[in-house]
Amino acid sequence: MRASLGAAAALSLVGAAFMPLGTATADTMPAGGVPATVSADPLPTAQVDGVVWSMATVGNTVYATGNFTKARPAGVKAGGAGEVARGNIMAFDLTTGKLSTSFVHTLDGQGLRLMASPDGKRVYVGGDFTKVDGKAHNHLAAFDTATGKLIDSFAPNVHNRVRAIAATNTTVYVGGNFFNVNGKSRTRLAAVKASDGSNIDTWRPAANDDEVYALAVYGDRVIVGGRFQQLNGEKHVGIGAVSATNGGSLAWSSKPIPTKDGQGGFSYVTDLRIQNGVVYGAADGELYHWFDGRFAAKADTGALVWLDNCYGATYGILPVGQTVYSVGHPHDCSSLGAFGETNPKTFHRTLAETFDARGTDQSKPGTNSNYSKQPIPALLDWFPKLGMGSFTKQYQAAWAVTGNSTYVAMGGEFPNVNGKAQAGLVRFAIKAQAPNKVGPTTGIKAPTVSRTSTGLKVSWTGTWDMDNGWLHYEVLRDSSTTALTSVKRLSKFWAEPSMTFTDAKAAKGKHTYRIRVHDPLGNTITSPASAAVTW
Repeated sequence: MRASLGAAAALSLVGAAFMPLGTATADTMPAGGVPATVSADPLPTAQVDGVVWSMATVGNTVYATGNFTKARPAGVKAGGAGEVARGNIMAFDLTTGKLSTSFVHTLDGQGLRLMASPDGKRVYVGGDFTKVDGKAHNHLAAFDTATGKLIDSFAPNVHNRVRAIAATNTTVYVGGNFFNVNGKSRTRLAAVKASDGSNIDTWRPAANDDEVYALAVYGDRVIVGGRFQQLNGEKHVGIGAVSATNGGSLAWSSKPIPTKDGQGGFSYVTDLRIQNGVVYGAADGELYHWFDGRFAAKADTGALVWLDNCYGATYGILPVGQTVYSVGHPHDCSSLGAFGETNPKTFHRTLAETFDARGTDQSKPGTNSNYSKQPIPALLDWFPKLGMGSFTKQYQAAWAVTGNSTYVAMGGEFPNVNGKAQAGLVRFAIKAQAPNKVGPTTGIKAPTVSRTSTGLKVSWTGTWDMDNGWLHYEVLRDSSTTALTSVKRLSKFWAEPSMTFTDAKAAKGKHTYRIRVHDPLGNTITSPASAAVTW
């Protein structure tokens, strides 16, 4: 795209950054045809003293579960005023970030998955617990969202860990690593009645060889994701579909998850979300980089929509309108024409992408990629910085993402966001509801100046912004605040633009120059002054 040069007739663009295939210029104020993201401003949100594994949103309430014992208001240090007991489950207001005082419960073990019923009247939790508020609820429980109360009548007896939940208003589908539900044999998958938790005996599919991590319901299809290589005794690597009524195998045409390599390397599905007939999946690869990224497929057939082969595990995914948010630790998105690997690795704990395909994978066949030339989404300009946590000893940041069309919330074990203390939970909002104070990073250096036959040549390298791709660069002479010229350039942290401007109107004598940078919302930084040069 052509840069807007304004009055800079003598300005030249050196090392101009092109628009790589698969990237886009979306942000809080994107170009036409590109979806906007939420702002990168972290909003005050309740905090926890451990890790959040999963979240679900019902109305303006976010339910969060994980492994924690206490919650506290935003801005409060651990042990400070307002800290209260919360036993592995809690709730907060999505619009204010304030901790709920009406939803107070205790799981005696960690919660691993939260899922709301389609009508929003219930929220289900699964995990490692066996009791809720001292009452027997083996690995699965339900709460009434209107009253906040535990539903005592829903108490199925699942004999081991529940990791995955999907629900209709009458049926609850669960997956995990269990083999018995209500005293009846089940192989990592089961369905129970929402009314009383009793088994639905006609539904008995099997994840034969490994754990189920994620479930999603679409019409008469239950989409199953996890570590398995077989589903109902047939080869389905990491993902497949079964009938919602009888559990029989259904067609699934794409194969985003590679088969185990026999040397310990494998990939698996960690999360599934459905929007407008498309299922969006998150994946993790262990030992080697097999498939760590995200994919989208038609929910009714499994036909591939796109597949993002960025390296670095993905733990949670959330489609919101035309934008897909995810959390994990991507460190190499060169397959999207975006940031590549650094040494040591640089992890980016959140990503935003388009809901549709806008290019093809740029990996070369044979470079540890099975996905060369597959359709890919476009990576959007949204890169808030979540600090690495240590609670789980896995040294990650966010593990879960939820929200609605106005707010996006993330949960995990991070201790800070954008350098400010904020433990385990954070919210971000669309431009209309955000402070919009995140501007260009402060890393812009003083320009260099040299004499030429036509004037003083000012050269500089640009910077970048967490939530705006297009930045304005202005050249200032001496102590003046009036710009000599202005240029609008696409600025990425992996492709900071290089620019020059020749000042042909400087008076005789010594001069210094500074570069002033601002984003579309007026956030501004100014570089240090250059060394003085005589003209």
